[in-house]
Amino acid sequence: MAAAGWTTADIPDLTGRLAVVTGANSGLGYVTTRELARRGAKVVLACRSGTRGSAAVERLLGEVPRADVELGALDLGDLASVRDFARRLPYDRVDLLVNNAGVMAVPYGTTADGFETQFGVNHLGHFALTGLLLPRLLATPGARVVTVSSLMHVLANIDPRHLNSRLRYRRWVVYGRSKSANLLFTHELARRLAARGADVVALAAHPGYAATNLQTAGPRAEGRRAVERVMAAANRVFAQPAAAGALPTLYAATADGVRADRFIGPSFAMWRGAPVPSWRAPWTLDDRVSLRLWDESVRLTGVAYDALAP
Repeated sequence: MAAAGWTTADIPDLTGRLAVVTGANSGLGYVTTRELARRGAKVVLACRSGTRGSAAVERLLGEVPRADVELGALDLGDLASVRDFARRLPYDRVDLLVNNAGVMAVPYGTTADGFETQFGVNHLGHFALTGLLLPRLLATPGARVVTVSSLMHVLANIDPRHLNSRLRYRRWVVYGRSKSANLLFTHELARRLAARGADVVALAAHPGYAATNLQTAGPRAEGRRAVERVMAAANRVFAQPAAAGALPTLYAATADGVRADRFIGPSFAMWRGAPVPSWRAPWTLDDRVSLRLWDESVRLTGVAYDALAP
């Protein structure tokens, strides 16, 4: 269990470590990137928007002038972009991959490859990225893969027969499915790494209720101004700031003695507070379902994880 009161001051020296953080230009991803860089890590900000990514780099250097950071173009909704990012990454090691980016409760849509947007971005994009970077993770002693899920995973388990949610689209249920997929992916990845005897640790984290742009992005995209205002007000009244919401991710990424397949979240009612191992829905530890999701993800993305084949 995490020590009570764990903060960014407890992050160890990360000099010489290379981290890749998806969705690093705002919210939890930005805070995660900033704190890793503050402790000496070289961080690649993997962002969809070059404009917002460049602005984030400028802002970060203003806060941490000695930060060693660079920008990488990554659109998780386009598998060609994911492959291009992995191919262009000019490093033969990756100490830390933080699968942070995501979309939440957006209107129905599809990715460049025809997958439902929330499943495609939140799960398949990160599944493909992790698999493409796997050789570099395996080559790096003590590497970690931290995938950011959500308490909202409790809304629904995945439906292996209808992963793209084409029969009936309910945005929050589909979001919950994508977050359950994050945890099932972590579970199966951890199992396969252990079976290989690999030194890589795969685990997950969630921010509790943290104020980010995720809550308002969906309503804004649809022009639902009243809903957007309600979500913004709820963020102000109930949510903890992004800096606090990022603590579970930072703990999972850097603390000593973390165990594979843990789900790290805030201590107080899984809502706010210092990071500790968190409760998760039992279905996210189902070996049969995680294997089926894995096999379908390989089929859909074409990323085979050959190094971890049974």
